[in-house]
Amino acid sequence: MYVDSPQSLQTHGSLCEQASSRGAKIDLLGDGVLKRVADAVNPQGILAVARIANPSLATLADAGLVLVCVDTSDPGNLGTIVRAAAAAGAQAVVVCDGSVDVYNPKTVRASAGAVFHLPVVSRVAALEALKFLGTIGFRRVGAVARGGEPYDTIDVSAPTAIVVGSESHGIPPDVAGELDAAVSIPMASRSESLNVAMAATVLSFEVTRRVARRRDDGADQPNG
Repeated sequence: MYVDSPQSLQTHGSLCEQASSRGAKIDLLGDGVLKRVADAVNPQGILAVARIANPSLATLADAGLVLVCVDTSDPGNLGTIVRAAAAAGAQAVVVCDGSVDVYNPKTVRASAGAVFHLPVVSRVAALEALKFLGTIGFRRVGAVARGGEPYDTIDVSAPTAIVVGSESHGIPPDVAGELDAAVSIPMASRSESLNVAMAATVLSFEVTRRVARRRDDGADQPNG
């Protein structure tokens, strides 16, 4: 772990103490060094090199809500999706091949740190991920701009995987063929589509809301 000044060492003292207690070495850099090596225009005075965690699909077995990103190429969108998933109470995000690297610096910043506490499965083919989710009982629901069932009628009687596609082309046809349902968010007539991160956010919170309502009403009640 690297800090750029004694002031930064004091500002981030608690974090540095935690890192040091776990065996991390803390180095104080010379003036301007961190700013030259960091990708941000105004770095926060601290930098760390860490091993990337990459949980396997098997970690999804006990999840109730998972987001699956297919060909999601914008780092800001992917980071926002991870952030929204964590806030909505999802148990994991799956980032499939063809999507931007979840540890891209812009993605990490857009996630507001959520990539460090929400399991993110990456480097996996979309069909492999969806087939696995199907075998463990997930209902795989794809987000489409038009023509899907209304988002507020999603069946949440089984664990749910919300699948979103690329910003420009949506969900690829071969992936769409592996889905159990398609869902759309109603929009005013002049709106072509929602930003993929916004759509993922709306759907994540809606699934969470409906699961909570179903739990409060009793599992034997009709899905609603």
